[in-house]
Amino acid sequence: MTTQIFQASTLYGTATLAAALDSGCFRPADRRVLLVCNNAATPETTPALDTMPGFDRLRDRFDDVLSYNETIFPFHPGGWAPRGDDLPLWERFLRHEWRLGDDDVELAVESIQVNPSLALAQIFTGAPVTVYADGLMSYGPTRNKIDPLVGTRVDRVLHLDLVPGLEPLLLTEFGVPGEILPTPAFTKVLAELAPLGDGLPAIEEPALLLGQYLSALEILTPAQEEELHVRMLRGAAALGHRTVVFKPHPSAPPRFARLLEEEARKLEVELTVLDTPVLAEVLYQRMRPALVVGCFSTALLTASALYGLPVARVGTELLLERLTPFENSNRVPVTVVDALLPELGDRAAVTEQRRGRDVASLGALVRALGFAMQPKVLPGLRTEAEAYLAGNLGPGTLRYFKRRRLTSLALPGGVPAQLAFIPRNATVRRVARTARSLRRGARR
Repeated sequence: MTTQIFQASTLYGTATLAAALDSGCFRPADRRVLLVCNNAATPETTPALDTMPGFDRLRDRFDDVLSYNETIFPFHPGGWAPRGDDLPLWERFLRHEWRLGDDDVELAVESIQVNPSLALAQIFTGAPVTVYADGLMSYGPTRNKIDPLVGTRVDRVLHLDLVPGLEPLLLTEFGVPGEILPTPAFTKVLAELAPLGDGLPAIEEPALLLGQYLSALEILTPAQEEELHVRMLRGAAALGHRTVVFKPHPSAPPRFARLLEEEARKLEVELTVLDTPVLAEVLYQRMRPALVVGCFSTALLTASALYGLPVARVGTELLLERLTPFENSNRVPVTVVDALLPELGDRAAVTEQRRGRDVASLGALVRALGFAMQPKVLPGLRTEAEAYLAGNLGPGTLRYFKRRRLTSLALPGGVPAQLAFIPRNATVRRVARTARSLRRGARR
């Protein structure tokens, strides 16, 4: 007997799994279990994905739906990991609780680098693992080193073709191949969810603004994120859009919408704030937006690549500056969106939907960035990174890197070793400030 366990924490991820099953990406099994994980900071006050509108349309792909939160309560799925000595005990416990018996287990998990995916892979020692990626992070490197006992059991990275021609870096250190999930199968599943938008306003071709709640990730402050949303609204209004829909992140506080509403009144724009948790892709089908605006949301790429909708980005330049540490796993998604999509303030680029880099140059940029982010995970990319930086570093590419990082890795574009002490030398900085002051005085 074979049991396949599909771990999911979002409706989007569940739709991805449903499309994979519909298109035959998984071999037949005697039993298929959907393991629901609620990774919210306070899961007790946040609806799980199996209670969200539309889940019932996906439910029939699985024989059982189980809650990981209930199984490990009172531990949090994202914060708990089993001790190495306790792994056999936890496997016996889970086999009993989930009625697995002596079945052969196969796993399909989201982010293998972190819990709960990593914990499941460790507990079911020997189980083959499929990593499915529903976003742009699959194009970036594995965020930290993974135990070879886990990494060598991953047989593939199943991902959406959000940037046709761009190959994932995720888990390539173990030689794991990428496998594209057929786009028609995914859009067909999303079409099943679209009629379930009861309560959604009947609005045709608005400008759709996507919120991400970046302040929760401590990337931006709440005030900066509110200002980012206002920039989206102003930019859409400047392009002539008088009907605007704002889709906030489900966890975002209501105050984010209040500032937007005030700005909409000033701009004389009809603003609708959605209070129904729904996938952006459902809105694409129901409303057919005239423009989709966001920061670096994966939904920008699904709008463009899967639905052919006009898109524009806002705030990526700020994010590239603010992301810390340099190896922050959001860096590659921000870079991909920044390098590909038109900036909202560039009217001509947005109107004509001019793309930034071609896929070949984007791939070279991502691989160089991947090495700079994770040189210990991807040491084999050093030569490629050196060649790319030596031939392409300039105003259009330097913002994706940090000179300090390039210096520490002895890569082209860094500060020469003999001058590396200057930024840290207080005397040199004081002399430089004095020289600049004297120069300005002489000009006057």
